[in-house]
Amino acid sequence: METLAIAVGALILYLVAYHTYGKWLARKIFKLDPEALTPSVALNDDKDYVPTSKSVIFGHHFTSIAGTGPIVGPAVAVIWGWVPALLWVLFGSVFIGAVHDFGALVVSMRNRGQTVGDIAGRVLAPRTRVLFLSILFMALTIVLAIFGLVIAAVFRQYPSSIFPCLIQIPLAVIIGMWMHRRGMSILVPSLVALAFMYATVYMGDDGILHNINSWLADLPTMTWVALLLIYSYIASVLPVWVLLQPRDYINSLQLLSALALVVIGLIVAGLIGGAPIDGGTVRPALEIAAPTFVKHPTGAPFIFPFLFITIACGAISGFHCLVSSGTSSKQIKCESDAQFVGYGSMLTEGFLAVLVILACVAGIGLGIASADGTTTLTGEAAYLQRYASWGAANGLGAKVGAFVEGAANFLKALGLAPGFAVALMGVFVASFAATTLDTACRLQRYVIQELASTLAPKISKTALASEAYDFDNNVAGASRTTGEAADHRPHAMNPFTWLTNKHGATIFAVVVATAIAALPAAGATDWNWNTAGKGGLLLWPLFGATNQLIGGLAFLV
Repeated sequence: METLAIAVGALILYLVAYHTYGKWLARKIFKLDPEALTPSVALNDDKDYVPTSKSVIFGHHFTSIAGTGPIVGPAVAVIWGWVPALLWVLFGSVFIGAVHDFGALVVSMRNRGQTVGDIAGRVLAPRTRVLFLSILFMALTIVLAIFGLVIAAVFRQYPSSIFPCLIQIPLAVIIGMWMHRRGMSILVPSLVALAFMYATVYMGDDGILHNINSWLADLPTMTWVALLLIYSYIASVLPVWVLLQPRDYINSLQLLSALALVVIGLIVAGLIGGAPIDGGTVRPALEIAAPTFVKHPTGAPFIFPFLFITIACGAISGFHCLVSSGTSSKQIKCESDAQFVGYGSMLTEGFLAVLVILACVAGIGLGIASADGTTTLTGEAAYLQRYASWGAANGLGAKVGAFVEGAANFLKALGLAPGFAVALMGVFVASFAATTLDTACRLQRYVIQELASTLAPKISKTALASEAYDFDNNVAGASRTTGEAADHRPHAMNPFTWLTNKHGATIFAVVVATAIAALPAAGATDWNWNTAGKGGLLLWPLFGATNQLIGGLAFLV
């Protein structure tokens, strides 16, 4: 019952926070005006600036900011005990993270949808802009290199999740065309797509789908990383309504429905116990198997400050300001929608992080296979298999696996087949990572274009800041509201000119991320295509601190 009480208490806290503190911020601090003209309306170009309903924007924003951050971070941080992790998530998300996301969204909306880095150059100092954008470039490069690896790892570890994730892409394009060309509602076709996707999850281990998934799972990690980065290039340069919006909306429905199933499963497990083990009839009790606080976990660094950079997404993450100011601010059609999108999405992510903590400290206690696969471990023994030391908890497979297996145990308490439950959670993780991957690539394109426009001496900074730069047509001095363009263009011989074009900037982003991913992993003695793909792990330790640094800079703006 303790686990159930924590989940219910967290949900109540977030609902109260949204309707009290969130509304106070909207009215008194940001003074949201539903009649104000938003960038999506004033600068509508049907590509990046597209007025969109708040439910669709919520889906895009939530799935983009979440990724695997609120899964991996809390799944590692519970090694210091579940109480510190839970407290940081609850209070960090309500009073810091959600305010950060909400504020970045509003500030960007009131500055023509510009990124926080661009705005920093005007409100702080021009050199601050270059510094901020450089930090953003480094952070997004790490994200692109790592998230492709995360998806590849999930696919290889849980092959039945592959086809359901891939089928989302053509379904999203069809729905995007349907919604945009015919002006139809996105809800009904998205529900149909969701049902189809769940059907492919259910059938993932049968017949031809099993053969397809098995063949794809055997592809080298570097092949998956390269294919995923090519996909992110395509998704980044397409208009947002073609793939980004409908895919994220489908994913948001899928993820929210999966979260609902996890919550229901948690309730059932808390009331009557988990699924019987090894064909027995006794349902194991749902209890927290982890210690409340561990001062010195074996091999782990000290809790301060590492807890606060390990759990970023779920509490406060600087990456979120990139999504708020990079894509979401260009799509909100009514200023008053900002609370629902900015503040509400972060609270939803916080609740996801709470569920991850409970899955890792209580869910896995319902039963996981031993290391040799001969027995089923429960309770503290199951927890210690994952968290006996920092080395045991710090591997990518261990991070993802602790949540997948713990959450799958909640689903199995509902009577779902073990294979289906695990596949569903695998799709859950991979889909989150994929939405962040394509959004991060689009954001990196914006960052590179802004950096290039600063470094290219022939480009007028005044035109970029006040009259906007039409990156899609590579024209300086273009007014998005009138379509009029000045007669001057960046000099063709300037080495930075091609980076101000969306294709050049995106290709550069993808090539750099691919090159980093292809670096030999730490400790590798030789390099070949079959062992490549893990180079991003070399820079991953920098991401936590860099991420929080971005959050601090965003608060300054």
